[in-house]
Amino acid sequence: MALPEHDVADLGLAQAGVRRVEWAERAMPVLGRIRERFAAERPLEGMRVSACMHVTAETANLLRALRAGGADIALAASNPLSTQDDTAAALVAEYGVSVHARAGMDEDAYDRNLLTVLEHRPHLLFDDGCDLVNIAHTERPDLIEEAAGGCEQTTTGVIRLRGMSAEGVLKLPMVAVNDTATKRMFDNRYGTGQSTIDGILRATNAMLAGRTFVVAGFGYCGRGLAERARGMGARVVVTEVDPVKALDAAMQGYTVLPMDEAAPVGDVIVTVTGNRDVVRAEHLAALKDGAVLANSGHFDVEIDLEALEAMAVEVRRDVRPEADEYVLADGRRVVLLAEGRLVNLGAAEGHPAAVMDMSFSGQALTAAWIAAAGASLEPGVHEVPGGIDTEVARLELEALGVRTDALTPEQEEYLRSWRA
Repeated sequence: MALPEHDVADLGLAQAGVRRVEWAERAMPVLGRIRERFAAERPLEGMRVSACMHVTAETANLLRALRAGGADIALAASNPLSTQDDTAAALVAEYGVSVHARAGMDEDAYDRNLLTVLEHRPHLLFDDGCDLVNIAHTERPDLIEEAAGGCEQTTTGVIRLRGMSAEGVLKLPMVAVNDTATKRMFDNRYGTGQSTIDGILRATNAMLAGRTFVVAGFGYCGRGLAERARGMGARVVVTEVDPVKALDAAMQGYTVLPMDEAAPVGDVIVTVTGNRDVVRAEHLAALKDGAVLANSGHFDVEIDLEALEAMAVEVRRDVRPEADEYVLADGRRVVLLAEGRLVNLGAAEGHPAAVMDMSFSGQALTAAWIAAAGASLEPGVHEVPGGIDTEVARLELEALGVRTDALTPEQEEYLRSWRA
């Protein structure tokens, strides 16, 4: 059988990739059930999908479900540091997916691969950070003329899509799969919390108990990270610009400070805001010796890396895997993890498969919904239909063996009626 078009590091890694994918599959029972349903119903028959996603074993299981539903898929990486070369090889050689991704590729190769998968002339786009949609609109809008819509699975990407929509330039209906209750609760909170800590510990082998751990941003991701850091014995400081989120952090017992006061006391500082320039030159100048900097927001703009480079008199690369040490003029050392990119994917393996089971199950069902909706959806940012989120939660509870109560007819009538 002829292999799909591809640009991967080594097809000889395919069997190692299969083992990795199958290991993740064990923790993804809901997606497995959806794959079986898709194989029977073929809701994506004849649909071409272009995707920009993390090339991981969990993503591979999502793509297997889409393939079972009839989709023809071309995949590019959404982050050069997160690409698993063995998974990429397995997707090409064993699962019939066109993959254009190599670990550690440069920015030119990254952009080139995005355009390559767009040449697939997709009916559906799967994006992780809005780069694919962005480059399609700015450089090759002709390649998405047949697109029915797409899915965006990150907070950062949804922010960018809403900006495009507000300016009237978004040509497609894009569904904010990031904004479901299950995604925010399970993926953003529990997934980001655990996987970010995992990346920091792998890169540093540091003790967190008794250390001051600064979390910049108290959205769902920051909330989960703060909980996990406190659970490991750290003193957690939160920085925020939103008064409501800052109040929430304070009511949960965290110390809330502006960054100019948090930076000098932080042993570990992690940005997780979706914004840029969260840790700036004035904050870098105030860091204590040995402070660790990490980012768990989607893009590497949350820490001012240019300022850090300019301040350093020496840079010691890879003092540990995915840890670079910047020596400042007064001898202080600052340790930057994963080049300021997503630390949970750059220095670890991202969210556990059990977390991605829920997120990707919602994404698969949403893709089928978009395919069925056809041209009825207007360009803009759409919410996931509520029934999909409920179905994913129900399937997950079923897989966990958890049972719930059901409303009686009398209770349902009571909730509907204003006369009672």
